[in-house]
Amino acid sequence: METIKTSDYQALQIYLRDACGILLRDGAPDLARRRLRPVLDNHQLASIQDLLGRLDRPGRSGLKEAVIDAITMSESRWFREASVFSMLGDQVLPDIAGRDPGKRVAIWSAACSNGQESYSIAMAASEFTEQNSGSLVEARVLATDTSRSALEVARRAHYELGPEDTDITPLRKERFFRSIEKGGWQVSPDIRALVEFRELNLLQRTLPGKFDVVICQNALVYYSAQKRKAILGRFHAALNPGGYLIAGSSELTGDMTELYEPIACPSGTAYRKK
Repeated sequence: METIKTSDYQALQIYLRDACGILLRDGAPDLARRRLRPVLDNHQLASIQDLLGRLDRPGRSGLKEAVIDAITMSESRWFREASVFSMLGDQVLPDIAGRDPGKRVAIWSAACSNGQESYSIAMAASEFTEQNSGSLVEARVLATDTSRSALEVARRAHYELGPEDTDITPLRKERFFRSIEKGGWQVSPDIRALVEFRELNLLQRTLPGKFDVVICQNALVYYSAQKRKAILGRFHAALNPGGYLIAGSSELTGDMTELYEPIACPSGTAYRKK
């Protein structure tokens, strides 16, 4: 599959929009081609046209999920986006602890991919509680994603740690990981116990619970402005009074000021529920 016909690409855009609300940009046919190549190979399909013709046919179990996973595939690594963790440790958790000392904090890690970000959040919160005695009891993380394969990886919590994982310092490796005889590292049981993984589409009307913090990075860009606004409204409904949303600035719509108060932090902007 060297190129995608314009008509096939437009049909793919319409399918994704109608099936799950994903907005595939007009200028991204090459990206779609690269990401869908393994899907076509795994399902013995020759082209996007063949793929579109078989997506909703019986006997193609998992094809739709594979396409959505491939298109929305995001990079995941430990402590990705340093600004997120700076805001969490310098502004968000101190503010929550100051208003309600000894609280058990509930955090929603939306679009969690293979779990590295969600476990990183639990690690960062654990470090905060250890360094600030009496501030918070603990932080529990609900991590959600639409990808079943990514969630399977996340639940296993078995990863390779390489030289590029610079934020996993020797101290963090000793504190938060256990080496595995067959190779690799597994997240420690105490951190795994703080994180629950659940399959969830951000467009679902049912909320997964009530939270003090919602963290959603690099996911809303896949949705139209209308869908993005709806998701941000659901985040707002899921937040407890005074709760925080941490999301990329490029992902927020400009007309959400009635829902969130921007809080300037040295590393970026967090958004507190009004």
